[in-house]
Amino acid sequence: MTSTSAAFSALAPYGWDEAWAEAFAPYETDGLLPGRVVRVDRGQCDVVTADGTARADTEFVVPRDPMKVVCTGDWVAVDPGGDPRYVRAYLPRRTAFVRSTSSKRSEGQILAANVDHAVVAVSLAVELDLGRVERFLALAWESGAQPVVVLTKADLVPDPVTLAHLVQDVETSAPGVPVLTVSALHGDGLDVLVALVGSGTSVLLGQSGAGKSTLANALVGADVMDVRAARDVDGKGRHTTTTRNLLALPSGGVLIDTPGLRGVGLFDAGTGVGQVFTEIEELAERCRFHDCAHESEPGCAVRSAVENGELPERRLESYRKLLRENQWIVAKTDARVRAELRREWRRKGAEGKAAMEAKRGRWA
Repeated sequence: MTSTSAAFSALAPYGWDEAWAEAFAPYETDGLLPGRVVRVDRGQCDVVTADGTARADTEFVVPRDPMKVVCTGDWVAVDPGGDPRYVRAYLPRRTAFVRSTSSKRSEGQILAANVDHAVVAVSLAVELDLGRVERFLALAWESGAQPVVVLTKADLVPDPVTLAHLVQDVETSAPGVPVLTVSALHGDGLDVLVALVGSGTSVLLGQSGAGKSTLANALVGADVMDVRAARDVDGKGRHTTTTRNLLALPSGGVLIDTPGLRGVGLFDAGTGVGQVFTEIEELAERCRFHDCAHESEPGCAVRSAVENGELPERRLESYRKLLRENQWIVAKTDARVRAELRREWRRKGAEGKAAMEAKRGRWA
């Protein structure tokens, strides 16, 4: 039995299919084995193969671009044996979840690869931060995955009316995204989530204290992830998960659990931002000017919707904030965009100056 045919029985639970087999074919002729990265740690990774899980070095895949490093979820070509074993290459990614790093070089950091569902865990133990939810969703849409919002610790909101209002608030901030309520402690709502992530690969995202590890244990059906209590004062927890781990689910599909993300910076996520704020982008098409900034321009459909109560002011402010952040990140790495942004700033500055002079003329 060839390595590829063996992979179908051994790797199918991890997402191996005909398309991956076709992409791997050139490496099979070199005697390499296919495998999926289930964990990365300090230049080495654990790879599940048809022969079992192997520890492999990523020394041969160390590009200058941090977006091209081996990460959890990658399908790779690995040595058939030897000590040490090496990952020789990774297969082209179908999707990638990326955020900006905290470095001044505006680099992207890839968190997970080949993901079908991005599960954003949001704790109901603390006040909802809808702006942060929108930020996570922008990155999720940009990755190419289908976002899902899971409101965890639903048992802490026993009043069904209050819970329904919280769900509605999130749904308003997440158009086109399923919003589920789950209590991993009591098992409430897990059946719906299990059915949703039962095929393909899902990545579990959220802040520390959002209950991701508890949720991962509930989905896997075993205590595979360490769990610590969140602080009562703010609902935040310590990083119980320190690496990204890929886990096969008993009901089908696989789950990538990630460390709690305190910083969620956008990285060239203009399309994702647009999908999070679809209602604003649809309204913008009716503005008198195609480059309307939705501030004080005449004939602005977006401002009109805010004034009529059809669009919450908070949504517009969040939209502007994420757009500005994304523009800044793109401009730092793209000279053309940087020049366009400077011209836009100068234009707005000139308009503001002219408006002030006009006011002074009226006051004189």
